[in-house]
Amino acid sequence: MSLEPALMTLTEVARAIAMKQLSSHEVTRALLHRIAQWQPHLNAFMSIESEAALKAAGVADAEFAKGEARGPLHGVPLAHKDMYYDAGHVATCGSLIRRDFVPTVTSTALQRLKDAGQIRLGTLHLAEFAYGPTGHNAHYGPVRNPWNLAHITGGSSSGSGSSVAARLTYAALGSDTGGSIRMPAHFCGVTGLKTTVGRVSRAGAMPLSQSLDTVGPLARTAEDCALLLALIAGPDPEDSTASHEPLSDYVAATKSSLKGLKIGVPASFYVDDLDSEVARVLDETIAVLKREGADIVKVELPDQRQLSSASQLVLAAEAAAFHKRWMIERPQDYGAQTLMRLQNGLAIPAITYLEAMRWRGPALAAHNAAAAGVDAIVAPASPIPAPTIEESDVGGGPNAPALLQRLTLFTRPVNFLGLPSLTVPSGFTRSGLPVGMQLIGRSFDEATLLTIGAAFQRVTDYHDRVPKLPS
Repeated sequence: MSLEPALMTLTEVARAIAMKQLSSHEVTRALLHRIAQWQPHLNAFMSIESEAALKAAGVADAEFAKGEARGPLHGVPLAHKDMYYDAGHVATCGSLIRRDFVPTVTSTALQRLKDAGQIRLGTLHLAEFAYGPTGHNAHYGPVRNPWNLAHITGGSSSGSGSSVAARLTYAALGSDTGGSIRMPAHFCGVTGLKTTVGRVSRAGAMPLSQSLDTVGPLARTAEDCALLLALIAGPDPEDSTASHEPLSDYVAATKSSLKGLKIGVPASFYVDDLDSEVARVLDETIAVLKREGADIVKVELPDQRQLSSASQLVLAAEAAAFHKRWMIERPQDYGAQTLMRLQNGLAIPAITYLEAMRWRGPALAAHNAAAAGVDAIVAPASPIPAPTIEESDVGGGPNAPALLQRLTLFTRPVNFLGLPSLTVPSGFTRSGLPVGMQLIGRSFDEATLLTIGAAFQRVTDYHDRVPKLPS
């Protein structure tokens, strides 16, 4: 365990506060100091609420002194993607349109973290309306990767990935509709959990795609993700799509070994046309999992390109439906790339959308049949490491559109199927950029993914490495 509060994991700092080894005020002050150092370089925060956070930390310490603990996150400062409504606080959703939007309700996931004792540090940057894979934002500027400021963080949970990697917050809520948790986790070297559709309530989270949106955490470790999932998962009367499927003991799952688990490696698609360094990290990851007792087998999955295309189609149509009024009344207030994506959705015929939706059940059944013999699948989160901000900007050259398509090629199929997926830091390129592998699981079996991720992190240190503050 690090002695510097900002470098602790969520689990470690929560325990240190509970055991009175650290005060909430000390921890909050340490994070605010680090935020002041890093924010000018990263642009990871939308708002930094130093005075309110320190005041809340003082209250938390006073409560603790009286023997009053709200829950397992008592006094722990956190920041989240600026699309989770918090009554009385502005939620910009990364947009001009909602720059001054003050919700009157609090999202269920955020409220559950508040009930567990978390302190609000501020809010984190994101792609406009959570619709973009890079971290670019035409209104508020790009978020930068702490491992190399010239490179992207991935999106749309750009501030979440960047701030967790730089140790500016212990964890952050993100959202994943087409890869928006797993991309930043991969590119920034943190752990990110895309949950099963319905595992976590979406009430009070800005909608993008009604059938694809998922809520999940980004943190430093699988153990931290397990702690957060245990707090936010479960049914919710405010969200009819939140499942009553039984919950697991996610934290206990992180203590298990890999012995007896069978992990599949796709025979194609996820291993095709990989960047050589991503391919190397995949091989090294497989070797570690095998050494730790997992049985590694090849799996032949159904056509993943079809799933990827269908996911894009559904996302575009549903996002356009949500934004139609604003596109008519306020088109000038959108960034050019966001508006283009939304307008493309308006051109999708209803029949085409309905055919894609009707295919989701058979597609999931086919996937389950192909993966029936394995507990999880391991694959790269993306075929490439983080590109530069310049080369991934649509205005940056003729190759940018194809690059953007490639970024989320490996994440979109999982969204279409509604499955859970955990991305874990798995290595670095020779130039020092992180590479993450995603573990793809069975519906509502986040526990097995957390078991595998935690076991991998017990024998590797990629998640412990910290980027250096630019000079």
